[in-house]
Amino acid sequence: MSLTLTTPPRQATAHRERHNGANPATRRRNWFGGLAGWLWLAIVIIPVYWVLITSFKLQSNYYSSNPLVPPSEPTLGNYQFVLESGFVTYFVNSVVATAGAVVPAVVVSFMAAYAIVRGWQLRFLRLVNGLFLMGLAIPLQATVIPIYLIIIRLQLYDSLLALILPSIAFAIPLSVLVLANFIRDVPKELFESMRIDGATEWMTMWRLAAPLTRPAIVTVTVYNTLSIWNGFLLPLILTQSPDKRTLPLALWAFQGQYSVNVPAIVAAVVLTTLPILVIYAFGRRQLLSGLTAGFSR
Repeated sequence: MSLTLTTPPRQATAHRERHNGANPATRRRNWFGGLAGWLWLAIVIIPVYWVLITSFKLQSNYYSSNPLVPPSEPTLGNYQFVLESGFVTYFVNSVVATAGAVVPAVVVSFMAAYAIVRGWQLRFLRLVNGLFLMGLAIPLQATVIPIYLIIIRLQLYDSLLALILPSIAFAIPLSVLVLANFIRDVPKELFESMRIDGATEWMTMWRLAAPLTRPAIVTVTVYNTLSIWNGFLLPLILTQSPDKRTLPLALWAFQGQYSVNVPAIVAAVVLTTLPILVIYAFGRRQLLSGLTAGFSR
């Protein structure tokens, strides 16, 4: 005698609906959320679209044409005009100031974070970590006058080094905090296995901790690059010569000089923003991984 188990019709129908995603509560469309998403997309896309098409317009017909209509005769004259106005010099200054500050800041921050995590039992390192945390509470605007006086005393005024040194100092606290949190999440067994294999702390730091915290390193690198690249206050206070201007300061001076030539100003904005977009395109995956790593643990 065989016994056959059957599912009641009502329960079987409910099971099939749940399996096929046919639940009426989940099938309801969120029209308000979709409309809000499209509205936000338009708010973001329309200014970018306007900037791009305006940079290819002629100054003569800019005010007589529809701002949102693409140019009938696109031209690269605006970009040529910007490049001939010293953009290359300002671009090189920004690259030197940004790379000269980001690379030492990230390297020093990583080594400091590793020392703080691995030697937390030492009182001196705990005090150093406290000093780094105190640095997060000091805004740049509150230290402009002391920085200016120090730069004058060091005879570094109106030089790129005057921009690099303060930028390094203000990039280190947050970088140490982020990197220390990531290094702290590395299993201690890995450090012990490296020590048993005869590796020194220096080898452990660069061969174990550095690869495992690569998302955090990329995150702080991109963040500091963006902050220093877009920095305006330090170049305004610590430089004077036109050939020492960085791109944000040069863009501000360019706008004041050619305020009527809107297409040229927009072309300068595009050229100023393009390097940041390129950096983000190459580091996007690691950056997102570093930003979301805390939620996945």
